[in-house]
Amino acid sequence: MRLYIAEKPSMGRELAKCLKGPMERHDGWIRTGGGVVTWLFGHVLRQAEPAEYDPKYKQWRADDLPIIPHTWKLFVDDGAAKQFHTVKTLIAKADEIVNAGDPDREGQLLVDEVLDFVGNKKPVKRILLNALDEKSIRKANDDLRDNRDFVHLKESALARSRADWLIGMNLSRAYTLAARRAGHRDVLPVGRVKTPTLALVVRREREIQSFKPVDYYHIKASFHHENGDFTAQLKPKDDMDGLDSEGRIVDKKTAESILEKLQSAPHDAVVTSYQKTKKEEKQCLPFSLSSLQVMAGKRFGIDPQTVLDTAQSLYEKKLTTYPRSDCEYLPLNQLADAPAILGHLIAHGGMVGDWAKAASPDIKSRAWNDKKISAHHAIIPTAVRANPSSMTDNERKIYFLIARSYIAQFYPVHRFYQTKIGISYKDELFAANGRTIIDAGWKALFMKKKQEEDDEDQESDTLPSMQKGDRVSFTKGDIIQKATKPPVRFTPSTLLAGMKEIHKYVKNPEAKKQLKDVYGIGTEATRATIIDDLIKRSFLKPQGKKKYLIPQPSAYLLIDALPDEMTYPDSTAIWEDRLHSMAQGEGTVDEFIAGQAEFARKLCQKAYDAKMHVDGIACPRCGNGVMQKRHGKNGDFWGCSNYPRCRMTCDDKDGKPDIEGARSRVSHTRSDAGSFSGHLSEEEMASFLSEYKPSLTAREMMSRDSQ
Repeated sequence: MRLYIAEKPSMGRELAKCLKGPMERHDGWIRTGGGVVTWLFGHVLRQAEPAEYDPKYKQWRADDLPIIPHTWKLFVDDGAAKQFHTVKTLIAKADEIVNAGDPDREGQLLVDEVLDFVGNKKPVKRILLNALDEKSIRKANDDLRDNRDFVHLKESALARSRADWLIGMNLSRAYTLAARRAGHRDVLPVGRVKTPTLALVVRREREIQSFKPVDYYHIKASFHHENGDFTAQLKPKDDMDGLDSEGRIVDKKTAESILEKLQSAPHDAVVTSYQKTKKEEKQCLPFSLSSLQVMAGKRFGIDPQTVLDTAQSLYEKKLTTYPRSDCEYLPLNQLADAPAILGHLIAHGGMVGDWAKAASPDIKSRAWNDKKISAHHAIIPTAVRANPSSMTDNERKIYFLIARSYIAQFYPVHRFYQTKIGISYKDELFAANGRTIIDAGWKALFMKKKQEEDDEDQESDTLPSMQKGDRVSFTKGDIIQKATKPPVRFTPSTLLAGMKEIHKYVKNPEAKKQLKDVYGIGTEATRATIIDDLIKRSFLKPQGKKKYLIPQPSAYLLIDALPDEMTYPDSTAIWEDRLHSMAQGEGTVDEFIAGQAEFARKLCQKAYDAKMHVDGIACPRCGNGVMQKRHGKNGDFWGCSNYPRCRMTCDDKDGKPDIEGARSRVSHTRSDAGSFSGHLSEEEMASFLSEYKPSLTAREMMSRDSQ
């Protein structure tokens, strides 16, 4: 018996429909003539909680950190116990097994970890389902791979999962306890990806708050040539007075003086350079999930999580391919499907239909490249005809974007003339740039109406034809006053783009160069979830129509408490790069986890000295803790929350700490003001201050992927 194990029920049902013979449905599985199909519910196995390694970890104590498992444990999730038993029973009966998880590292792991958990020794194949239409499923089933070919993909996901546990569990405890010692009561969840993402928003907000606008001035001059008039802009000389560090004129008197000089006769000028170059711009690439989320946010204002949910819905309706893809290229063997897909898009009607009519299936864009394909490819329409009337509004919008990018692959390249002119006048240099479209090509799909333009540059005015050495005459000049603008706040979509292009935000210049080609932090499947979680936990608050992300007080508290190693994305980006390399067969799980364990150990130690805003009456002795009211064998007293590093105590006086009395007692006795004589025993105090059992589980700290 061949057993297919799908990632989720919907995928299992679609797979079963495409296998030979009649279907016989059972509870949690389906029998077909081509084999038995069962399914999981994502990860049916969960990582063990700290207390499941040792009961002492039920209490949060700084002295126990870091917690580093010697043997990693998994447990069957309570909500999936019944289905797990079904899958286990079927595995025992199978002769051959097919891993039908999603075609990414997490989909690989969630099936493989079940097979490893039950000790499977039977042969395992791998099916890569990039689309759920019948033709795609049958094609994938005819091309099964050996599951061992994907062992490195599994190892990458396993390393990610364990690293998230080490960082999340240990640093969340370490810095929550540090916050508790400063008088704060909330849990501070720290995540390998979530925390540096939050820090991006906090730092951006502080840049905005501290920003002071500065006026600067452009000088534009109009010139007349026998072939036409044109406008050019002054290029200030490096040694010109009144410039800022970026070469802008910031002194108004300097600008006025230059304009006065320009307006004086004679008005003769000369063309010092003229370049007219024929250029081409290749077709835009189809979408990965991240690029789709960014475009949908910019074009329609749809948040990343909704884009993912909508793309998943279109996938399950068989209208588009697998949504959680980090790839923007397509396999050559799918080029043959183009006439059928374009035909369905013509029938779709509207602008999509009009564009598809003019498309040429004979054109092969740069997107068709097998060397760029791994487990999955870019998101495109399938050969199943879509019915716009049966779609939700968001489905229509997302399908429109996916269809447009696909159709663009069958339009010619965008061809144009780029013109650059240099003008010398009154010992000053002016420059003008222009563009003349030869063939709009694929860009015709993005320039139908001004309001429909996305991130494409608008075309510049055409410049008159001329030659170097031609005479032109100055006709008028203007000073254009502008002001520097603060950085723009992140929205969910632009923050997701920042996570993908993380090299722009790393602190170390050398790391910035190294990480330019890195895949970002987080994964295609989890970036939206991470941002959504930061909002749900009230670290960030969306504001206004564009949903600008505003950091809340808890965000500042957490980011200010953590060291740079955790708040800047340098380390996380390097780790993500190594995880990607591991999926290609470079490095091992043990090596990666050893590095993560050492990192956790280092930062747990730093948590002892974390500086946080004190919430309460500051301890007069250490300044890092707050005085907290306790009840001992001789009545109420006050002790420092920073115990055992600080042993400051004092009596209770009318519900407040008698700090002056404690100081007086020290001056009359040789005893240390930090002793616990007359209050609690050290054992009682240690237990009272260090025990902390917030209701935060591993599952809450870490979702399906990096948090």
